[in-house]
Amino acid sequence: MSLPRLSLPSQTELHAARGRTVPARDPATLLSSTRVLLKRGEVVEVERELQNRQEEFQQRMQRLAQRRQQLARREQQHRDAVIRFDAFLKAVAARREWAQRRAGEERARAAAEGAEAARLQRELAGLLWHRERLARRLRSLRPFGDYLRDVLARMGQFQDVPAMLGHFGVLAGVRAALAREAEAGQERLAQGRARLQRYRQETRTELLGTKDELARLHTRLEAARQDVLQWESCWTHIQSTATQKTLLLAQIKLAVLNLFQLTTAQLRIPTDRAQEDTKAQLDTV
Repeated sequence: MSLPRLSLPSQTELHAARGRTVPARDPATLLSSTRVLLKRGEVVEVERELQNRQEEFQQRMQRLAQRRQQLARREQQHRDAVIRFDAFLKAVAARREWAQRRAGEERARAAAEGAEAARLQRELAGLLWHRERLARRLRSLRPFGDYLRDVLARMGQFQDVPAMLGHFGVLAGVRAALAREAEAGQERLAQGRARLQRYRQETRTELLGTKDELARLHTRLEAARQDVLQWESCWTHIQSTATQKTLLLAQIKLAVLNLFQLTTAQLRIPTDRAQEDTKAQLDTV
């Protein structure tokens, strides 16, 4: 694990810190800058020791790598010798195996030729049977050929029977395509009807929910109106009561002021109280 990189002091600062005469004090009373310089010096020593050990470790690793290379070269030499000997043994075994395989191939070739002759005889018999079967089928289909040629002669529209069959094949393909398209249209129509039914059902459900929500909002509106009327009546009553209390307070202040003036006039007390300080006037009375 690498040490954290610190901002180390210069050599001049270290010599100045070491050569400076410091009076004997308690370590707790040392200046923070002096402690930092001492710690940095320790870090420098530790990093120098770590660098030396890393160099020794790299030298050992280099010597170990050289030893491994020598061992690898010797192992490769032994491996090459073993490979050459194995190649010699394989060559001898390959010659023996080739001779045995050559003899086996000759025997297998003779057997294969006999089997191939038998297979060809069976295939020939099968082909003769298939030719006879096709001939019988051709004789059975000859009336259909005569019928198609008769139709071709009566229509007078096509050059030969294959052209007529191709035309009717195209018509059959078009009819099948139209049938598939009609079936797909019916399926799309059914899907559209299903989507329309779902849309109607969803719309009906949303409409019912909207009506319920509208009814709830109308009820809340009526309740809010009743609350507004009630709070307006309450506010009017509060304003009327406040007005009455304000008038009563003004009458009380006026009465206290009159009493204060009568009292100070009879007792000849200096009236240094403010005209609005009703509490002080009551205290004086």
